[in-house]
Amino acid sequence: MAEKQPLLVIAAGGTGGHMFPAQALAEVMLRKGWRVKLSTDARGARYTGGFPHSVEIEQMASATFARGGVLAKLAVPFRILGGVLAATWRMRRDRPDVVVGFGGYPAIPAMGAAWLLRLPRMIHEQNGVLGRVNQVFAKHVDKVACGTWPTDLPEGIEGVHAGNPVRGAVLERAAAPYIAPGDYPMSVLVIGGSQGARILSDVVPPAIASLPVEMLHNIRVSHQARDEDGERVARFYEEHGIAADVQPFFQDVPRRMSEAQLVISRSGASSVADISVIGRPAILIPYAYAAGDHQTANARGLSGAGGAIVIPESQLGVEVMAEQIANVLGNPDGASQMARAALSVGKPEATEELVALVEELAGKDKA
Repeated sequence: MAEKQPLLVIAAGGTGGHMFPAQALAEVMLRKGWRVKLSTDARGARYTGGFPHSVEIEQMASATFARGGVLAKLAVPFRILGGVLAATWRMRRDRPDVVVGFGGYPAIPAMGAAWLLRLPRMIHEQNGVLGRVNQVFAKHVDKVACGTWPTDLPEGIEGVHAGNPVRGAVLERAAAPYIAPGDYPMSVLVIGGSQGARILSDVVPPAIASLPVEMLHNIRVSHQARDEDGERVARFYEEHGIAADVQPFFQDVPRRMSEAQLVISRSGASSVADISVIGRPAILIPYAYAAGDHQTANARGLSGAGGAIVIPESQLGVEVMAEQIANVLGNPDGASQMARAALSVGKPEATEELVALVEELAGKDKA
């Protein structure tokens, strides 16, 4: 009789930040002959387009306290409990070998069911501070895998530094040779992330325009700006004679990053992972309103190694930004050192590390 395929249940949702590493794990586990189910809610299901077709999508009822009026908030515990009970019933019928949670409220039903049924289970936290849902489960799982290192963990909890999985297009450019800045065309990549990117559109263009003329005439800018900011940003660059490509979203960020002498970015977990895997000097401006100030925590490893300059949003201004850009682009040896330092904290093998943890848990269950 053929051996039964092992089953992995991945619990994730809410944002692309939770779903991307979940997708990376799913792809590799399928190639290793596992069945993979994704447990999410209706909101999380909107992000499943990139998942392989053979991943079975299970929608569970879940809810968040972050939205809705008083009645909606009162209903949240009941919706979550209903989701947990439904997930428990399904897992009793089709028992997973391992359950992995990536955070977000849609992960609660499957992680709750795995705890009730005492199934092998772990969580992966992308940011340097545990999200609310992962805080709840950190003390009730077999492993806590950390994407950002160091991660602030509750007392008594030990984390495993697995890293944050990056896209294949980023891996293709991992450790791409760095061309130090000099008296020739230099590229600056500005990426803001989905939230709070406006401040970069306000500060970076005038900061670049104020650079010394001999440096400025070599600079080419790729600037990712919100739709509502794009036109004025492009106009500013044009009026100041700066070669710039301004778009709301770059499909080819890995290519642009590998060609850049400097990256100016928010410090979302995936952006920090990309910068460290490709290995580029960076100026990071953590998003001031990120939950638990996790973007400051995300930047810690990169800045501590010497790969990034961190400017808190409260201290960000045109003069400060211009000074730091000039510091990097005016110092070829220092910029090359920053690129090497960024690489030193990169984890291109993050997906494989997660796979190894899953297989270890599955092995323990059979032992």
